Amino acid sequence: MGYRYFICDVFTDTRFGGNQLAVLPEAQGLSTRQMQQVAREFNFSESAFVLPPEQGHTRRVRIFTPTSEAPFAGHPNVGTAFVLATMGAFGLTDIPITVTFEEKAGLVPIAISRREGTLWCELSAPERLSLGKTVTAESLAAAVSLSPNDVVTTTHLPQVASVGLPFLVAELRDRSALARARVNAQGFEAIAAQGITPDVHLYTRSADEFDIRARMFAPFDGVPEDPATGSANCALAGLLSHHDAARDGTVSRRIAQGVEMGRPSVLEACAEKRDGVVVVTRVGGASVLVSEGMIDAGYAVP
Repeated sequence: MGYRYFICDVFTDTRFGGNQLAVLPEAQGLSTRQMQQVAREFNFSESAFVLPPEQGHTRRVRIFTPTSEAPFAGHPNVGTAFVLATMGAFGLTDIPITVTFEEKAGLVPIAISRREGTLWCELSAPERLSLGKTVTAESLAAAVSLSPNDVVTTTHLPQVASVGLPFLVAELRDRSALARARVNAQGFEAIAAQGITPDVHLYTRSADEFDIRARMFAPFDGVPEDPATGSANCALAGLLSHHDAARDGTVSRRIAQGVEMGRPSVLEACAEKRDGVVVVTRVGGASVLVSEGMIDAGYAVP
């Protein structure tokens, strides 16, 4: 049986930049195994499958990496909202609007508006910021082929942070260290042995047109490097606001990712803090449609 799909690039307004996403806007009839096989066939960092809602909201969305289902992710939500809006599924005349996707991690509201002639989608993370285990600078450096001196720990140790999907977040001292980072499988295995899912989000503070420059490695999920990770940058925005003890209110950060792998991405992440507590994080960006077609997913290979 044939299923229509769209491929878009997310967190960019330029085709062949940003993070690739396959969206199946009418995925009802596909089993979990078939969705996983389709995601493996596309082999992007994630693919999104849109289903009728179960809780009365706009749509239900399931997200798969090449190896497993994810409870929540950033660019699949932004890209799926963009694709459905482009198809006219929400009624383009109604923009700006907010839609809500039902996902394993919870409800994901997405505000859709027009910015400089493009559709701009901004999600609110389904969970509040939660912080988990830390690792040493030595452990983090070993995982990404750097020296411990490349890791900055003045604000925080390398630490697990999540707003629906956990990442091990670490600050590096400069863009040179960020550019030199490479996956060392033994180092990632050592982090996993500590009970931490080794999806590693590295960042450095920037003093140019961006506030932050970042890279994300998730080799155990079949993603050697991700060109734009909305969920990780949401968690990063929350983590930085959490450690900014003197400031309540909303702080936005412009983030560059994917530069080192030739797919430059631009993300805007923000965190809102009240009475010293981060209460919501958001991330948004533009997307561009690349292609559409049909995929025969009627028969699942055992």
